[in-house]
Amino acid sequence: MTSAEWAEVDRYLVETLVGDGDSETFRANAAAGLPPIDVSPPQGKFLYLIAKSVRARRVLEVGTLGGYSTTWLARAVGKSGQVVTLEYEPRHAQVARANLERAGVAERVEVRVGAALDSLPVLAEENPEPFDLVFIDADKVNNSNYVRWALRLTRPGSVILVDNVVRNGRIADANSRDAAVRASREVIELIRDEPRLDGTVLQTVGSKGWDGLAYAIVLGEDD
Repeated sequence: MTSAEWAEVDRYLVETLVGDGDSETFRANAAAGLPPIDVSPPQGKFLYLIAKSVRARRVLEVGTLGGYSTTWLARAVGKSGQVVTLEYEPRHAQVARANLERAGVAERVEVRVGAALDSLPVLAEENPEPFDLVFIDADKVNNSNYVRWALRLTRPGSVILVDNVVRNGRIADANSRDAAVRASREVIELIRDEPRLDGTVLQTVGSKGWDGLAYAIVLGEDD
C-alpha cells in the first residue's frame, strides 16, 4: 500500500470512529505557523482510550505543540483530573492554551513553558501525586532522559508512551548516524534494560506516514 492509501484509511476511520470536531485546532495551528507534526486524529483517539483504560486521573505530557494530543488526554482524565503538559516554545504554548479553551478543557490542563529538562526537576521537587500516564512527544534526542524522569514521577502500574520511535523503519539500522534514530534505539534499549519497565513498540501507518509508539508499564516489586 502507498502512503496515500494509508491516509485514505485514516479519513475513513475519522469519519466512522473519531469525528472531526477538533479540525479547528489544526486550522489554528496552521494559521500560527506551527509545524504539522501533531498526532493524527486516530492516534489522538487511541491516546484517549489508553488513558481511559488505565483510569488515568493525572497525566504528564512532554511536548504540547498546539495542544491537540493534550485535548484528547484532558478529555480522558475527566473534570476531576489534571494534565500537566510541558512546552519549550512560548508561542506554541499560547496557541495551545487557546485551543484548549475552545475545546472546553482548559481548566483541567496546566501548560508549563520552558525546556522540559528544566521543568521536570522543578516538577519533581514539588513532590506531586504520581502520574498515571506519561506521553512523551518532544525533541527525540532527549527521549531517554524523559523516560528516566517519568520513572521518578509515576507509580507501579503507570503507563509511559513515547511517540515517533520507528522513524520510517530506520531504527533497524544499527549504524545510522541520524540523531533521532539513534535516540529511538537508545530509548527502546532503555525500556529493555530497565528492570522497572516492561514494554514493546507498535508500528503504525496512516496519514502521518510510517512510524510507531513505544508502550511501557512501570513494574512493582511483585511483577
